[in-house]
Amino acid sequence: MSSLIQRGAVAAALSFGVLLAGPARAALFDDTEARKAIIDLRTQVTQLKDQLQGEIKASNERIEQLQRSLLDLNRQLDEARAETARLRGQEEQLARDVADLQRAQKDIRQGVDERIRKLEPQTVSLDGREFKADPDETRLFEDAMGVLRKGDFAEAANQLSAFQRRYPASGYAPSALFWLGNAQYGKRDYKEAIASFRSLVSKAPDHPRAPEALLSVASSQADLKDVKGARATLNELMKTYPKSEAAVAAKERLATLR
Repeated sequence: MSSLIQRGAVAAALSFGVLLAGPARAALFDDTEARKAIIDLRTQVTQLKDQLQGEIKASNERIEQLQRSLLDLNRQLDEARAETARLRGQEEQLARDVADLQRAQKDIRQGVDERIRKLEPQTVSLDGREFKADPDETRLFEDAMGVLRKGDFAEAANQLSAFQRRYPASGYAPSALFWLGNAQYGKRDYKEAIASFRSLVSKAPDHPRAPEALLSVASSQADLKDVKGARATLNELMKTYPKSEAAVAAKERLATLR
């Protein structure tokens, strides 16, 4: 009986132990799953963190690459601006060079035209007549007249004589003869003056200076005391050029010539 009781007690104790052991094993199982879940969660967090850091790193690298690309683009833009400015400067310089060249060409062309004009015969109006004369021809005549105006009759006569020899057929020739006669008269070479004035009347009787030349011939003859010749010349003047002012002067001088 007592054994039976003991065996019952043992069985009860075992049953109670089993009952106690059941919840303990359940609790132990729950802690392991929780820890595993936590570990899995931590692993996932770590993985996500690593992934995020990788993406952040990749993003930073892309940003740095973009920054480098932007810097390179800015550098290229600066170089392009500098090149554009250089080309613009070259274009402006080229435009200035072209303008300078055009001005130089214009100046050269004008200079050539001017030299050609100086070499070409020019229209001259003298003593009521127009004719063509070379520039040198005009210059020599005007130089001689300039000397005559200064009262240097000898040098004027020399230059006018040289002009006559060089340009015997010049449109200036009749006027040159007239002023040569006046230069010779001025230095009291009356015979030479008469020859020059007579040459003018003979070569160009219709020249506006011809009546004056005859009047000057009469004056030269009078200074040579050739009164008869002077009177004859004055009558010739009045007969040949009756409407001229010189004819009026000849008539007055004839009345006083003795």
